[in-house]
Amino acid sequence: MIKQVISKTNLNAAYRQVYSNKGAAGVDDVQITELKFILKVHGKQYAQQIEMERYQVAPILGVEIPKSNGKKRLLGISTVVDRVFQQALQQVLQPVFEPDFQQHSYGFRPKRNAHGAIAQSLENINSGYQNIVDIDLKSFFDEVEHYVLLELIYKKVKCKATMRLLRSFLRAPILIDGKLQKRRKGVPQGSPLSPLLSNILLNELDKELEKRGHRYVRYADDFSIYVKSEKAAKRVGNSIYKLLRDKLQLPINREKSGIRRPLGFQILGFGFVSTSKKGEKGKYQLVVKPSKWKEFKAKLKYLTKKTNPVSLEERIQRINMLIRGWINYFRPASIYSKLKKLEEWLRNRLRYCIWHHWKKPERKRKNLIRLGIDQGLAYAWSRTRMGGWALAQSPILLTTITVKRLKIKGYVSLTEYYKKKKVSLSNRRIRDPYVRWCEGCTPSFDGGAIHSID
Repeated sequence: MIKQVISKTNLNAAYRQVYSNKGAAGVDDVQITELKFILKVHGKQYAQQIEMERYQVAPILGVEIPKSNGKKRLLGISTVVDRVFQQALQQVLQPVFEPDFQQHSYGFRPKRNAHGAIAQSLENINSGYQNIVDIDLKSFFDEVEHYVLLELIYKKVKCKATMRLLRSFLRAPILIDGKLQKRRKGVPQGSPLSPLLSNILLNELDKELEKRGHRYVRYADDFSIYVKSEKAAKRVGNSIYKLLRDKLQLPINREKSGIRRPLGFQILGFGFVSTSKKGEKGKYQLVVKPSKWKEFKAKLKYLTKKTNPVSLEERIQRINMLIRGWINYFRPASIYSKLKKLEEWLRNRLRYCIWHHWKKPERKRKNLIRLGIDQGLAYAWSRTRMGGWALAQSPILLTTITVKRLKIKGYVSLTEYYKKKKVSLSNRRIRDPYVRWCEGCTPSFDGGAIHSID
């Protein structure tokens, strides 16, 4: 197998993937832009060292990033060279283990994504399985026991050199605050290998759930089990807790784990609300959980901060990137009415930015005239003492800085983009409902010959 890992074709594919992912430098401070030259000069030497089991893995750089709940997550950043060989190893191991992965595992697998997990969860709930065993693994990526994981991999991979390379990546020390720390457990988040390794370990849980005939959904380390009664949920929860503790050596976060009903259950940023009428059996639909709306609005607020020193075009471009990514992910939920309300607020924020950018009264007067306002009225409004936010919602800017004019500058309407995605979803005829979508596609809007915003 090690010959496949260090083959020219595999290493070239690994290099392209690592380069396209960008990412920060590791402990050696070598940037991704320097990677091509390094591999050109030393690539063959590294490959020979790997084959002869002499390759020396560099320490990992530990970096803490903030989480949405106020806590911090520790990321492990390998050097760019190590990332290439980790990616090469992942590309060879994935086809070996993929056929053994179970049907309801959706994380980091070909032609599977979060939308598949969410759709399966909704189907389970609407089929009457409304007592949900929600289990949260405590610091999963920090708690993985190396010997348990390596034993599972060795059952399929008998190549000594490959196993040694994998073990060296797992055991690489981590540099935190200038101090090297040994690692005997844990898979560093940020490694190209970590998603595959998490699937290999938790596939043992999937197989047990399949064997027992349970309905479940798993996306990486997020998983939930769906049963019909609370009594059954308690029984299943206790048995799965013992399986995780005794067989996989994984602790559970008891505070975040429990038995949920649909209204109190959330999965991958989505929640559930009832759509049933009186006398009907409980049916539910997807909604976006409140914290995700709050985060989205906070990001839009930051991008439309009037004091940010960027042009209108660049500001809109950044907003459009955020809008497309957010709507592409949350489009399965019922979000149209909230998007419509949020869009009104967003357009007023943009008008406020434009008014602030015009700065001087004379420039404001000239621009209002260019946009069709009478000279006397333009003079009066350009000298108004009304606050910028109040002015952004006034008729003078609503009728001049219109949606049509914003679109000429590249603005993407939230509601129109959402409807476009919904239409393309309904028109797409595919067998696999969870096929990945193109994240780069953009809607086209008709402009029209009207004055532009200066």
